Parts: sequence; C-alpha cells; structure tokens
Amino acid sequence: MIQVEQTPNPDSLKFLSQKILSKVGTEEFKKSNLNDIKIPFIKEVLSFSGVELVLISDNFLTVKKEKNVSWDSLKPMIISHLNDYFEKTEDPILIDNKIEKSDDNETIAKIKDVLNTKIRPAVARDGGDIKFKSFEDGVVKVELQGACSGCPSSIMTLKQGVQNLLKHYVKEVNSVEAI
Repeated sequence: MIQVEQTPNPDSLKFLSQKILSKVGTEEFKKSNLNDIKIPFIKEVLSFSGVELVLISDNFLTVKKEKNVSWDSLKPMIISHLNDYFEKTEDPILIDNKIEKSDDNETIAKIKDVLNTKIRPAVARDGGDIKFKSFEDGVVKVELQGACSGCPSSIMTLKQGVQNLLKHYVKEVNSVEAI
C-alpha cells in the first residue's frame, strides 16, 4: 500500500511504501539527466509529463513536478506505477552497491555524522534529502534534494536549522551553503 504525504514544497509529494525502495540509501534523479539513467522504473517516472525529479530513499519516493502540472493526474499515475512495480517483483528499485570514499578528515567525519544522524531524518520526513558536498574555510556546502530542492522554506531550514546544528556540534563550521 502506498501512502501519500504533503511536503513543505507544494510542487513535491512524498509516496511512502511498506516495501523497501532502496538498499543503497537516498539517491536523486533529474529529468535533465534522463539519458544517463539506467534504472527502468526511474526512467519511466521521469518520462511522465510534468515530472522534474525523483528522489528515492529506503521506504519513500519523492516526486517534484513542474508548477503548471496538477497532482490530480500525476499522483494516481505514480501510485499505480509503484504498485505495478511491486506486483512484478519484491526487489527494491535501487540495489546496486556503491563504495564510499573513506579519506575524510576528522572535521568532515563529524559534519557527516551530524548530517546523517540529526538532520537527514528530519529532512526525510518532509520528502527530501541533504547531501554533504564539501567543507573548506569554515563553509559547509550541501545539496538539497527531493522536496527540498526549490522549496520556498529551504533557505530558512538551511540557515536556521542545518547551520545552527552544525555550528553547535562542529566548532570549525562557520556557515552552510546550498549548491
């Protein structure tokens, strides 16, 4: 069964599944990269008229649509596509293993730990994700994904939430910027 939740971004909806959707964590896919995407399910959803991006996490899928498209037609198509997928297989949509680099210094390790344990779960509740990109000269650069991408409240979340938490737990952090 698929449940649908609103996100703070009116152009994004979160589709929750009782099945595991991803074995490799959270990944975002954009329509602009459609030719590079190898996963049939993702390609099909991104091919729906009006879909801009798809974010897949362990047990949810967030879809961001174009402003001029209505959820009335898009929402049932996405639910049907998810149900159809799991009628045919029990396999998660994302199953490929990736090897993460482990050459992080201690400060970056602390930043990633705070992002993963304190920030990502909250952002995931709103249908999004936050990915660490870099840390240099006191500035943490992150990428907001899913419902957070282009959300009107994302800058406030970034500055008042993410930046404050990181500055509190990691003294080397001065500011946080989205890329």
